[in-house]
Amino acid sequence: QVQLVESGGGLAQAGGSLRLSCAASGRTFSSYAMGWFRQAPGKGREFVAAISWSGGSTYYADSVKGRFTISRDNAKNTVYLQMNSLKPEDTAVYYCTARSGGGVYYHPDSYDYWGQGTQVTVSS
Repeated sequence: QVQLVESGGGLAQAGGSLRLSCAASGRTFSSYAMGWFRQAPGKGREFVAAISWSGGSTYYADSVKGRFTISRDNAKNTVYLQMNSLKPEDTAVYYCTARSGGGVYYHPDSYDYWGQGTQVTVSS
């Protein structure tokens, strides 16, 4: 069992930055691939970024590539999402997720555990 708690959301201006953190419980954190998804009002859950268990491989949605960076610190049981050059269309609830294996990194059904989400609002 893994519990995920996101933090770091809030209000930012267009062009600004925010850093999301996701603290995971459990001693097996390093065995999970991790991901970030987001959901805007009236829309489905959208893949944002993913990182392998070792941190050696990262994946991004085209909409955030070059602006967002996912990273992890297995010693701290934490995964991060650094968001730069924010745009109003990045406004959404952001969810941290954990995947034990199998499936594809960009599909929400591949993930076993989800955090409660943190709101990110970008003003123009």
